Amino acid sequence: MRVDGICGPQTWGSLVEAGYRLGDRLLYHTSPPLRGDDVAELQRRLGALGFDAGRVDGIFGEDTQRAVLEFQRNAGLTGDAVCGPATLAVLGRVKARNEDPIPVAEVHERESLRQSPRTLHGRRVVVGQAGGLDALTDAVVRALAETGAQAIPLHHLDGSAQAQQANGVGADVFVGLVAVDSGCACAYYAAHGFESQGGRRLAECIEKEVSSILGADPQPAAGMALPVLRETKMPAVLCELGPPPALVTHGPDLACAFAKALECWVQGLDEV
Repeated sequence: MRVDGICGPQTWGSLVEAGYRLGDRLLYHTSPPLRGDDVAELQRRLGALGFDAGRVDGIFGEDTQRAVLEFQRNAGLTGDAVCGPATLAVLGRVKARNEDPIPVAEVHERESLRQSPRTLHGRRVVVGQAGGLDALTDAVVRALAETGAQAIPLHHLDGSAQAQQANGVGADVFVGLVAVDSGCACAYYAAHGFESQGGRRLAECIEKEVSSILGADPQPAAGMALPVLRETKMPAVLCELGPPPALVTHGPDLACAFAKALECWVQGLDEV
């Protein structure tokens, strides 16, 4: 989370989610989806056994539902996609062979990226902003379009809404832009022992290309669980850029830098 000393909605939500332990309640797919550390622990255990519950995000979505159902069928249990006492009992008796297994969702993400084309041409890139960066967003979209990418701008104040829209258009990658007082800092999704390798690689590429234009020292990419990073289904980054006057002055250069960073990202996916 962002460190601001304020117990806002995300901090409070994280505190509530941390209060759940696996076995405290029945876990199943509903709308809105159940969230909590118990869901994340279930996703970790299933992923360690080779059942793809999706990224470990603590959200009981359709991927987690399918993984629970598949596990139940393999274990000879009633296939109701509900994680209750019987399912947990069997899950507790089954151990992964590796003491520190890589979640299957992380393996799938890596392989999907490694097997994808080494070009932006035809890739669907969503560029989102939460207000005040319309001109820069449009400039980045135009620069990406020149590479052959299908660049889509999103303008919404709410990160969850941006994630939902990006998922809805089937984006291949998401880049979020946020104006701050100064500097250049990029975040990718990482939480509950899970890390988006594609997101991390992209954040590092953007830091390298963009920070010098703003006269900022490159900062290490940070793993965070902000809503727009947690809820997107594709590699995603959130870039905090400033100062605002510099974003206007250097808009065209920044747009080209983002396009170059994304080209560097796709060309280096073998390293993910």
